[in-house]
Parts: sequence; C-alpha cells; structure tokens
Amino acid sequence: MTASDPGPEEPAAHPGGGLLVRARSLAPDLSPLRTSPDFRRLFFGNGVSFMGSQLTAVAVPFQVYRITGSSLAVGLLALCHLVPQLTLSLVGGSLADSMDRRSLVRRCELGMLAVSLLLAANAMVGTPRLWVLYVLAFVGAGFDALGRPALWAMIPRLVPPEQFVAASSLNALYFNLGAAAGPAAAGFLIAGAGLSATYIVDALTFAAALVALSRMAPLPPADDAPAPGWSSIVEGLRYARARPVLMGTYLIDYNAMVFGMPRALFPALASSLGGGARTLGFLYGAPYAGALLVTMTGGWMRQLRRQGAGIAVSVLVWGLAILAFGLTRSLVAALFFLAVAGGADMVSGVFRMAIWNRIIPDHIRGRLAGIELANVTSGPALGDVEAGTVAALTSVRFSVVSGGVACMVGVAVLSVFLPSLLSYDSEHPTAS
Repeated sequence: MTASDPGPEEPAAHPGGGLLVRARSLAPDLSPLRTSPDFRRLFFGNGVSFMGSQLTAVAVPFQVYRITGSSLAVGLLALCHLVPQLTLSLVGGSLADSMDRRSLVRRCELGMLAVSLLLAANAMVGTPRLWVLYVLAFVGAGFDALGRPALWAMIPRLVPPEQFVAASSLNALYFNLGAAAGPAAAGFLIAGAGLSATYIVDALTFAAALVALSRMAPLPPADDAPAPGWSSIVEGLRYARARPVLMGTYLIDYNAMVFGMPRALFPALASSLGGGARTLGFLYGAPYAGALLVTMTGGWMRQLRRQGAGIAVSVLVWGLAILAFGLTRSLVAALFFLAVAGGADMVSGVFRMAIWNRIIPDHIRGRLAGIELANVTSGPALGDVEAGTVAALTSVRFSVVSGGVACMVGVAVLSVFLPSLLSYDSEHPTAS
C-alpha cells in the first residue's frame, strides 16, 4: 500500500465514545479493593465506623452550645483535643513502629466505643454535665491519637507502590462519604431521636471496624524495630526536619487549617442563616460533600506529577472559598462555597498522602504518621480557638473573612520558602 492509498476504512467513532473515555479517566481507581483483601476489609470496616464517629463530632459541639449558648465555649472544646493530639499522637507513632499495628488500632477502637457509651449516659441524665463533655472529648481524642498513626501506616503494607495514589483516594472516598452524610444524619438524628440515641448509634458502628480488624492478617513490626519511647520519637522528628518536602507538606496545610476552616462558628452561623440542628448538620457536611465529589471524579489526579504545586494551588482555592463563605448571607451559597473549600482540601490531602507514602520508608512510617496526625488534628483545634476568639473580639463574619484572607497570604509567603515542595516530581521523588 502506497502513501496515497486510503487504506481500509476506519470504523466510525461512536458519538459518545469520547465522553465515555473521559468519564472513565475521572472515575476513582478501584484496583486496591480488587487486589488486596485486607485493604478491602479495612476500607469497609473503617467506613462504617467513621460515619458513626461523625455523629458524635456534631453532637458534642451542639450539646455544648445548647448548654452554654457560647461560640467561645465550643471553641474551647477543641482544647480538649489539642493536648492529646499534640502529645499522644507522637507516642502512637512510636508504638506503631514497635508493635503490631492491627492490634494497636483494635485496642484504641474499643476505647473510643466506651467513650461513646459514656457520652450517651451523660446525655440521659436530667442535667447533662458540661465538664463531662470536656473530659470525654479529651479521652476520646487520646485514643484516636494513639491509634490513628498505626491505621495510616498500615496502608502502604497492604498495597503495592503503584497503587498508593489509588489507595489514598479510596480512603478519602470513605472519609468524605462519612463526613458528608454523617453530619447531615446527625442533624436529623439529634432533632428526631435525641442526643443519647445519637451517641449510642456511634457506639454500635465501632463493631464494623472491630470485625474488619479481627479478620486481617497481623502487621508485626520489623525485627530491628526500636523500642517505643522518647528516643524513637526524636528520631522521627529529626527525619522529618531533614526533609524539606515533608516539612513543606506539613506547614502549608497547617496554615490552612488554623485560618481556613472556622468550625467553631458553625453553630452561630447556623442560627444567623435561619436554622437549628439541621442547618448545623448541613454546614458541617458541606465541605465533605465537595470533597466527596472530588474523590468520585478524581481519576485525573493520578496523572499529575507536580503534586507539591498541586497542594499549594489547592490551598489557595480553599482560602478564597472560605472568604466567599464569610461574605454570603444565603444558606445555599454558603453550602456551595464550603463544598468548594472541601473539594480543594481533598485534592491537597490526596497529594500529601501520595508524597508521604512514596518517600517515607516503612520502618519509620508510624512515627511520621504520628507527626502528621499532630499536624492535621491540632491545626483545626487551634483554628477553632482562633476563630472563636476573633469572633468574640469582633464579629462572626469578620472572623470567617479574615481567616480566608490569612490562609491565602500564608500560602503565598510559604511558597517562597518551600521551593522543594513546589518542584516535587512524583516520577523522581528523591530528586526533589
């Protein structure tokens, strides 16, 4: 056949073929669920348990606000999370590298189940005690801080490296599904069945995680694993400090969490937007609805190599959306901007997890997960205190808007000092 010959006639493309290909490219990669039975068990068990935990995450601040009528009191509730999250998360990371990770997570899940039952008991008495809510928030945060580093450190041992981004996206999928549906369900459950029933439902959902963990294979530490303790924790801190890319992921996200998500103001904003418990549930759930949409259409993320730059851009979008949220007085618009913020946060989160799984070796992964847990949990806690304090000194609206502006300014400043993060290339991670 010569170059001038037309050759065999090509079959006509189906009109919808291009759309189908593009849709498939956006769909989440389910390969970790197909190839790893233990990842599949952990995914479904933790998905049910996490959705239950979101009921309590709404019920406790709602109960505090109902008792006190103070946004500052809700913000101070976050201090009960702050101490264990800053300290016990590092201990949990050390334990995760020195003992069976599955066993550690199972024990902590049992502890959190007990906390939910005690919250239900306090809600049943004639006059619930405010101090009990603070104490149980502290204890529950302690169990979470001890167990979550081991939970995060499990994933790279359950799937191969080429599935790290897919596994991160799938974990984000159950997280966002629970975080979007859980708060909305909490609003209806609190209004319809009461606080005690809400806490009891949360306790029952822990059974799913416990069953999943009992069916997984053990995940013992390495033979030369260090003993848990201060020297082990210091080794993890030194490892992180010596790697600018890791420090960049921590700092840029911490800036966003402190200034960019004013959760402590949601009860007051729910009232100003013309609603009670149901509106509050929608406000808590809206960011996760946006994040869920991103995870459901996030297949494109596995193609992006400049993941550090993706983090910076995502956090800028986050801050801008929070600024717009603070300016609107429409509930529909408020939910839309919170969803945009949550979607941007999800993109940032998937890229951060992919970077960590790629460049952190397994023998120290638990301790680095503990550092990251201290980062991602203490940041929102400080953000709640910051938002509540600024609102008390000025106004609720000013607190939200100023936080969005501070978030964007912080990204711009940090980007100047984090060139290694912005230039990170997932194809050549050691060169960044």
